[in-house]
Amino acid sequence: MQLMIRATPAQVGEWAARYVQQRIHQFAPTGDRPFVLGLPTGGTPIPMYQHLVALHRQGHLSFRHVITFNMDEYVGLPASHPQSYRAYMQRHLFDLIDIPPHQTHIPNGNAVDLLQECQDYEAKIQQAGGIELCVGGVGEDGHIAFNEPGSSLSSRTRVKPLTQSTRQANARFFADDVAAVPQEALTVGVGTILDAREVLILAHGSRKAIALHHAIEGCVNHLWTVSALQLHPRSIIVCDDDATLELKVKTVRYFCELEQHSPLLDSMN
Repeated sequence: MQLMIRATPAQVGEWAARYVQQRIHQFAPTGDRPFVLGLPTGGTPIPMYQHLVALHRQGHLSFRHVITFNMDEYVGLPASHPQSYRAYMQRHLFDLIDIPPHQTHIPNGNAVDLLQECQDYEAKIQQAGGIELCVGGVGEDGHIAFNEPGSSLSSRTRVKPLTQSTRQANARFFADDVAAVPQEALTVGVGTILDAREVLILAHGSRKAIALHHAIEGCVNHLWTVSALQLHPRSIIVCDDDATLELKVKTVRYFCELEQHSPLLDSMN
């Protein structure tokens, strides 16, 4: 695991966008060999999406040969609803770049058979060749995607009831009305995320500090699903200064020194 620390959420988003850009360029995707990218929603990745759109508009990044798989979607919320994750992705990324619509995938929370939808989603990921880079955020309780505390670390895409705390955290997107937040979601599993060849997690703000502590300094624990990144051979967390408040000083110094000697971004940085 590597930890990249930036001063502000905007800098976290810029670093993440430039890393995605670098990985796509290094991969050199084609129509026969596309780059498969896992994507998150929520407030944390918005700065990253803004920078990705800017890179595209400047002519520095194309998504023509990129296939995306989003991590989750609410159950029972129409795709046209402004707070559906399909609407979110169209608004913040897909409508603003050159990715073909058929190359974007989001679980269908309105499928007649939700269990079959979950199995089909896993199959689509495999048919695409597996996820090359999976980008995600982390919740205050350490959840990644909707894999809340207690989720199996080998879990796959499934229907997941949402805890009251998660629904309260997401109520800000529903005019602060907790009752309007769906009670279930479809989510990829921890095992699905760990199958990606590389995982990049974004975190910013002091409210994510305890989760970051468990991710980096704690043990692998299904009550803090982000800690499963310790099991992955190529995992990166990029965070802002506030998110490091619960880390030991020597931990922060170690990763800052590590970055100086092994920068992850090449000359584009």
